[in-house]
Amino acid sequence: MRTFDLTPLYRSAIGFDRLVNMLEQRAEAAPSYPPYNVELVSEDKYRIVMALAGFSRNEIEIVSERDTLHVTGRKQKDEVQRHYLHRGIAQRDFEQRFQLANHVKVVSAGFDNGILTIELVREVPEALKPRKIAIADANGNTDNVQVLEQPQQQAA
Repeated sequence: MRTFDLTPLYRSAIGFDRLVNMLEQRAEAAPSYPPYNVELVSEDKYRIVMALAGFSRNEIEIVSERDTLHVTGRKQKDEVQRHYLHRGIAQRDFEQRFQLANHVKVVSAGFDNGILTIELVREVPEALKPRKIAIADANGNTDNVQVLEQPQQQAA
């Protein structure tokens, strides 16, 4: 078990205790089934790809609630009794949770040939985007300099 000393984080990062709690929870029990990839498609676009061999579309449920994405698979019971010599394809129920950052939402989901693909995008509202603040001098003037027309010099 790895332990991390997060004391330096607490000194300069205010309000990140939720992040620390999330890291501790994920370190305790990180589920390995079903296998999945998380891809960075572009600066604000992500993709989750899950390998769900043996599942059908109606056995999978995707729910996005606040800052959590739940992907659940409930395998329907097979009426045919099978005798396996080797069973390497797991077809058990699963529940996978993904913690979403602020302003990340699910755009679409698709299921083809046992592969579930979930597309996500981060859409930061204009009011929350960084903006440059002008600093005024003692007279209340900012550095907004207007360029006036300069007189044309005549060639001699």
